[in-house]
Amino acid sequence: MFLSLTLFSLNRKKMNLKSERRGIHVDQSELLCKKGCGYYGNPAWQGFCSKCWREEYHKARQKQIQEDWELAERLQREEEEAYASSQSTQGAQSLTFSKFEEKKTNEKTRKVTTVKKFFTASSRTGAKKAEIQEAKAPSPSINRQASIETDRVSKEFIEFLKAHHKSGQDIYKQCKLFLDTMNHKRDLSIEEQSECAQDFYQNVAEKLQTRWKVPPEKAEKAMDQIEKYIMTRQYKYVFCPETTDDEKKDLAVQKRIRALHWVTPQMLCVPVNEEIPEVSDMVVKAITDIIEMDSKRVPRDKLACITKCSKHIFNAIKITKNEPASADDFLPTLIYIVLKGNPPRLQSNIQYITRFCNPSRLMTGEDGYYFTNLCCAVAFIEKLDAQSLNLSQEDFDRFMTGQTSPKKQESDSFSPDVCLGVKQMYKNLDLLSQLNERQERIVNEAKKLEKDLIDWTDGITKEVQDIVEKYPLEIKPKNQALAAIDSENVENDKLPPPLQPQVYAG
Repeated sequence: MFLSLTLFSLNRKKMNLKSERRGIHVDQSELLCKKGCGYYGNPAWQGFCSKCWREEYHKARQKQIQEDWELAERLQREEEEAYASSQSTQGAQSLTFSKFEEKKTNEKTRKVTTVKKFFTASSRTGAKKAEIQEAKAPSPSINRQASIETDRVSKEFIEFLKAHHKSGQDIYKQCKLFLDTMNHKRDLSIEEQSECAQDFYQNVAEKLQTRWKVPPEKAEKAMDQIEKYIMTRQYKYVFCPETTDDEKKDLAVQKRIRALHWVTPQMLCVPVNEEIPEVSDMVVKAITDIIEMDSKRVPRDKLACITKCSKHIFNAIKITKNEPASADDFLPTLIYIVLKGNPPRLQSNIQYITRFCNPSRLMTGEDGYYFTNLCCAVAFIEKLDAQSLNLSQEDFDRFMTGQTSPKKQESDSFSPDVCLGVKQMYKNLDLLSQLNERQERIVNEAKKLEKDLIDWTDGITKEVQDIVEKYPLEIKPKNQALAAIDSENVENDKLPPPLQPQVYAG
């Protein structure tokens, strides 16, 4: 009996702990590709890794092409049947219309061919010819003066390729060909441009291993340099393009984070004590790194900022708990850092990394792990509700609308290094919070008093009505005037002798 009660209490504690961390905890298996390939997934790819997502995307695209082709064939058959029926009704007419019918048949064939080409992969042949003709003319964007950073990256890339001799020349030619191709595909959607970049990464990686026999360590460095070179040049065109809704998503996330400024570390179960100077420095560095991500132009450099931010978070947790941090501690702290830092253009940076980063970095390694956690943190912030923070819906709504805010920490708990201005600010906030609570209490008491007065008036009115109904008012006629003592009173004669008035003669 005692053993069963013990097991019941342990299970209940586990359930309570699980409910307390509801909405914060993410199982590590949820970060992996949902197809089970073992790589990290990404919410932007619907939970798939880069490789599996491209496979699913190609399947969906081929299916759409097949459906479009079937539709074109059906339209062609219907048009031929309609034309044949109209032709049979006019068979008895003279031959003067033969040339007209031949012309009409040629026009119909030309229209059907055009419809077929529209739904096939070769539909852009004419567009490509036009692009080639336009490419012959000097383009202002190509001939524009390169920026200082672009020149520096180009020189570094050329110096890096000199060590690879023959393969370096081939790599440079491949990169130049890719850049020229991208310049001619500005009218494509950002998803199609991303697919071109991913195909380029895959082809170059395969050639490094098979054709040029480059060792894996050098191949990884070469891919980093290739990504840095081409994305520095393409950054202006593919980061937050006007054809997407990335900017709209950025504004929505910023507005959401501003509305959640009241969220405290205790609500998120963040195991970080910012009163410790070293921990406070780590938190500041983590916020600085996540904000600095927007200033980088290369996807790998943006990932490096996320990785540095995450390592500062792990160090802050380790110093606070005096033990290595776990994954369950890392994600809530990362959410807190994002809320506190509110990084600029967060969604645009995530989309840019997802679209144009070397897929091997996002699928494996610590960079991919930290990036996947950042995507989960942003998704959690977008869906954060009262249940996730263990708050009542009423308190959550009041905090979101700014009617009130959680209690701030007492001024006595500050470290000695905190400046007087910060202490005074928190004292003023505490005073305002107390005044706000006092005002709310007075308003509530006044409303209660008003209700009591209304109830008392209603009660008295009801009691009076009950009394009036129970004892109705009856109006009696006036009594006759009393007769004078000396006046003659006929009725007095009926009184017994002792009571009869005596009349004396004056």
